[in-house]
Amino acid sequence: MGLWEILQYEFMRNALAAGIMASVACGVVGALVVTRRISMISGGISHAAFGGIGLGFYLKFNPILGALIFAIISALSMGIIKEKTGISEDSAIGILWVTGMSLGIVLISLTPGYTPNLFSYLFGSILTVPRSDLIAMLILDIAILLVTYMFYERFLAVSFDEDYAEASGIPVQYTYLTLLLLVALTVVILIRIVGVILIIAMLTIPATIAWQFSYKLKQIMIISFILSVIFTVEGLWLSYMLNLPSGATIVLVSVATLILSSALKRTLRK
Repeated sequence: MGLWEILQYEFMRNALAAGIMASVACGVVGALVVTRRISMISGGISHAAFGGIGLGFYLKFNPILGALIFAIISALSMGIIKEKTGISEDSAIGILWVTGMSLGIVLISLTPGYTPNLFSYLFGSILTVPRSDLIAMLILDIAILLVTYMFYERFLAVSFDEDYAEASGIPVQYTYLTLLLLVALTVVILIRIVGVILIIAMLTIPATIAWQFSYKLKQIMIISFILSVIFTVEGLWLSYMLNLPSGATIVLVSVATLILSSALKRTLRK
């Protein structure tokens, strides 16, 4: 069955739309994450956001809204802890990582009545994305693009040479916190696509592949976006045809492409 035949189903059209909107965030923010070398921080934010999902179930409001609140709080906490305390960045990430995950699990276990399916939040459920989530993704994408456009020169300076940026009068700490907030917004978008566990893969793999062939930030963003769309479409099609989990299939497609691109890069160097 071809892709166009699959798209006759509304849930597949919604999944494709969700994947494309997630690719926008992956392309833009993923490029910043890779060039700034904060992949582990993005992983910490994504896992800490699970506490918000648990809070949403416990207090009976939209779990994605809870994830957004926790992701933003975690992003700001990591930035402030890195700057203001003697705790190392790795330790801060680990503490927030396990705290968010543990809190989410406890709150969900305390939720009376039906126990929600954690699998869809841990590993994604792109095939069940409702229209309301698509609207939320679109709003978050617009916010990410606007902030990136406004702060692009600052992000560029801070990502490649933080000391030079500070010497040039750029507010490095403020710019860094803004970048972490963009990561938080992207995390919320990706939770529905690949889940909390696999977010770090989608944030880093497309940008890592792009970085193998370009060192210009704008080009990395564009290539990352295109790759993310390709991975999403191919992963959706394979998951439908082979009856596999969509989020994990999308990530495996991206990993396979990373391996092939690395081999191609070595060949071109020779």
